[in-house]
Amino acid sequence: MNHTFNYTAYLIYLPVVALVTWFVAYTLFKNSKVFMLDIFNGRVDIAMSTNTLFKTGFYLLNLGFGVRIMQISYSVDSHREMMEALSSKLGGFFIYLGIMLFINLFFFFRGRRIAKAKERLAAVTNPPIPKA
Repeated sequence: MNHTFNYTAYLIYLPVVALVTWFVAYTLFKNSKVFMLDIFNGRVDIAMSTNTLFKTGFYLLNLGFGVRIMQISYSVDSHREMMEALSSKLGGFFIYLGIMLFINLFFFFRGRRIAKAKERLAAVTNPPIPKA
């Protein structure tokens, strides 16, 4: 019987991709609440809703990409080949996931910078009226 390790590699790959994606999303979006509240001037409802939408998109995009690149297009015939295939697939996915993390951080910092600029502009164009 000609046994390949492709199926075993898939059984290892999928849970690792799902778990690491969950961990990165959990960490990112737990800590991004502060940015969202700042961007939306403390309006909790819209900040949390936007954060949840970002998180949902993050999951869909990253899990979709992880499943998309899962295919091993050659026969894996030994434990060594399976480890090499997994390291290649998982390493590529982790690099991609890291890039996505930094893209999200860029958007959070950009949103915060724009919100602060709008606050400064509003303060200049609508100065507070002194009390008599």
